[in-house]
Amino acid sequence: MSPRKDPDPSSSVPCFYGAELRFLRESAGLTQEQLVDGSFRGAPLLSKIERGELGMPMDLAIHIDKKLGTGGFFQRHCESVQQARRSGIAAYFADIPDMEKSATTIEDWAPFVIPGLLQTEAYMRKLCETAKPWEKPESAEEKVQARLKRATLWRLKERPYYWAILREELIRRPVLPPTEMAEQLEHILTVIRSTQSVLQIVPETAVTHPLMHGLAKVMTFPDAPPLIYVEGEFTGQTIDYPPLVTGYRRSYDLLRAAALPPEASLAMVEEAARGYRNEAQQQD
Repeated sequence: MSPRKDPDPSSSVPCFYGAELRFLRESAGLTQEQLVDGSFRGAPLLSKIERGELGMPMDLAIHIDKKLGTGGFFQRHCESVQQARRSGIAAYFADIPDMEKSATTIEDWAPFVIPGLLQTEAYMRKLCETAKPWEKPESAEEKVQARLKRATLWRLKERPYYWAILREELIRRPVLPPTEMAEQLEHILTVIRSTQSVLQIVPETAVTHPLMHGLAKVMTFPDAPPLIYVEGEFTGQTIDYPPLVTGYRRSYDLLRAAALPPEASLAMVEEAARGYRNEAQQQD
């Protein structure tokens, strides 16, 4: 058996919180299953909290304090840790990164910008600078770092199954210089192929199709009902009302039918990346 890889407690507040939880649990001689017994939560969630990957729900923090006799330590610091996790993340999006990591499947529809989980740092920075040019540089940098942290999802041993659908305009209309656009598209190809994910492109010839008025993220979970996340310019909303969830899922399935097959989609991204590479060489 390979040695256990513990997170570095000094790397972040959530990692410190999780390391302290693991230390106190093991000092009490309890397994993860024994510690969560009697709560509404499971051992897989506790494992991810101990690794600093997910936040601690308040009800679990109260349960752990009682079971370990820690005098309210985890309850007192629960919100502070959550705030540290949410640095650089809009309030309406605050719960989504943890949901992504605990999801069984994530299905992204991106009509306007490449999804955050597939963005390069250069693409992230350009979007942050363009969306709110009046913000201070350090605020934009916080957002970039928060989005990079979301992308650590790809390194999780138990990551969700991912499916993304993009409009062709996103790969044809550059928002970055040619070299950086080539790197962005190559990054998408690497992520999709290395994680056995699926990518489809809705071609420019598909003038009308389902979900044409906005982005949508569909998430399913092992122990909770599915959710839909939708977003506007300065707002976002999580939808769990079953009839609406069903409607969004049906629309997403129809959108798959309107998109190119996965292999043809990847070939289109490859072709666009080569085009940007050639353009960059001609400019040198």
